[in-house]
Amino acid sequence: MSVIKSMKLNRKNIQSRGLGDSIHKITQATGIKAVVDKVNKVTGKDCGCSERRDTLNRLFPYNK
Repeated sequence: MSVIKSMKLNRKNIQSRGLGDSIHKITQATGIKAVVDKVNKVTGKDCGCSERRDTLNRLFPYNK
């Protein structure tokens, strides 16, 4: 198995801490994150995704 393929599999197996992590996984799987990253590069503006992800994880955690 290639290194890149194993990295992708490992990333998907990481347990979500909360809603923000789940949304992050969905946007990566659908390709939305790649589009947002390209737009960010062109415009030079940060989308605030990481801050939003952390906030959603704090507000809606997956407690065990």
